[in-house]
Amino acid sequence: KYIAPPHTTDFAIMFLPTEGLFAEVVRRPGLVDSLQRDFKVLVSGPTTLMATLTSLRMGFRTLAIQQRSSEVWQVLSKVKQEFEKFGGVLKKVEDKLDQAKSVVQQARTRENVLGRQLRAVETLPGSAPIATLPFAQSQDLLDDVLDEGDDA
Repeated sequence: KYIAPPHTTDFAIMFLPTEGLFAEVVRRPGLVDSLQRDFKVLVSGPTTLMATLTSLRMGFRTLAIQQRSSEVWQVLSKVKQEFEKFGGVLKKVEDKLDQAKSVVQQARTRENVLGRQLRAVETLPGSAPIATLPFAQSQDLLDDVLDEGDDA
């Protein structure tokens, strides 16, 4: 009647209030073993009750720790999976950054080639800037046309 899992534990403690009664029960051969094995009843007396309760408390605490550690392992397993996914994403980012760096290096190379070519044009002996000549001639022609328009 007192053992009704899951509402109670699957065992009971029978407290015998006097040492004489406890000694009489323990003295009978096989009685304590039979009570534990067949009925899941622990026999305890005044001197053994504290030790029994302390042992049970430690057992329940250990059980709670084991259940909690199982939960921790599940969380760690999920964290490991997410960390592996994160590593994959980080690798993709690294690859994209390497590609971007390569493109920047190619652009830098093109800039250097263009810069050398422009410096080579500037250092040619006896060359006048070609871009200014046609503009200068066009400007003189425009001035002449404007001057003629003022005379009319």
